[in-house]
Amino acid sequence: MTAPSTVGLSHEARNLHWLLTNLVEEVPGILSVAVVSSDGLLLLSSDPESRDAARRAEGRPAAGPRGSAADLATVVSGIGSLTAGAAKLGDLGEVKHTMVAMEEGSLFVMSISDGSLLGVHGSADCDMSVVAYHMALFVGRAGHVLTPELRSELRKSLETESPGSAR
Repeated sequence: MTAPSTVGLSHEARNLHWLLTNLVEEVPGILSVAVVSSDGLLLLSSDPESRDAARRAEGRPAAGPRGSAADLATVVSGIGSLTAGAAKLGDLGEVKHTMVAMEEGSLFVMSISDGSLLGVHGSADCDMSVVAYHMALFVGRAGHVLTPELRSELRKSLETESPGSAR
């Protein structure tokens, strides 16, 4: 994964980028990751284009969601909303994590803080318990620093990274 530029970002934002990069690079089977705010906006993501280029260079097919990181963020936000609604209907408390196993992959959604979510798309052969464990480590390390100020900084950095993005 090629990390996005962290020049000009705060120490906390650079640390979150580092944590995300390590999550993707160190955990077998993780294809892409998105951190989503409570209002469904993408805050931080892995770089699937660079990962897919590396897989093709190794003679392997590209993997992961067909769309952009924003598409993964949309799915993560939707799953987060659906499970929160289900928990509310059943008076079951807050949703901690959701795992969806599919024929060709897995999707994991875990609460971070203040409604923010961590979403991970895993390969079909990923070890779900290992992915969930490392997600929990990420959440434990990132949750206390994901303040409203940092969320705003991350949103702004994504807007300036994406040519043609809405401002």
